Amino acid sequence: MNVRAKNCVREVGRPGGRPVVLAHGFGCDQNLWRLVVPLLADRFRVVLFDHVGSGSSDADAWDAERYADLQQYADDILDIIEDLGLADVVFVGHSVAAMMGVLAAAARPQHFAGLVLLTPSPRYLDDDGYRGGFSRPDIDELLESIESNYLGWSRTMAPVIMGTPERPELETELGDAFCRTDPARALAFARTTFLSDNRADLARVRVPTVVIECARDTLAPREVGAFCHEQIPGSTLVTLDASGHCPHLSAPQATAAAITDFASTL
Repeated sequence: MNVRAKNCVREVGRPGGRPVVLAHGFGCDQNLWRLVVPLLADRFRVVLFDHVGSGSSDADAWDAERYADLQQYADDILDIIEDLGLADVVFVGHSVAAMMGVLAAAARPQHFAGLVLLTPSPRYLDDDGYRGGFSRPDIDELLESIESNYLGWSRTMAPVIMGTPERPELETELGDAFCRTDPARALAFARTTFLSDNRADLARVRVPTVVIECARDTLAPREVGAFCHEQIPGSTLVTLDASGHCPHLSAPQATAAAITDFASTL
């Protein structure tokens, strides 16, 4: 299968610049990077794509069993990097895509100059000595809501995830992105996202890494950012003065600046 068509791969920006690969999170697509891309394009070769099952990816590539864990998504990322012949990649993964980047870099570190983990979470479920932000009943209720009324869940949860009541247009944009996703595939991706546990994989990362968190995030509390920073050897932690789980929409200038500052050190 053609890798570029499979993941709707698109390139913009400076052809000879360092490649920056932007990976979207659950329920989203590459369009959610629209405010950050112009701020990176003058300096970097920016690569965008849609995860299989999301956005404009090839519908025939979707298989619920294959995409039941994050490793297949990580393998897709490696396929994109290799198909485009990229080297010294700065990978930017939002939310669950951050853990896809962790898995990809742990498997083939030679492809990566560094990782940017944007509001990451290696485990959403609380555990002994670990606060992920959700109890098991919370996750069960979330999954049941997605299964029974995905469009209703999308419109209800988008404002909570976005965290910007003063900017309702961003909440609408996120809700629209959710609603563009096929409900059955969204449910499968939600199970993969919210039931995953990649805490042990963080210590496998051997490339420079920055963890970018928001000061106020309903999905990934500050304890999660601190945990990722502590578990990844030599990583740095940047806290944006922003609310919500999607700073690339709510605080694009600060997000792009953090990515650029990190990339300039590599």
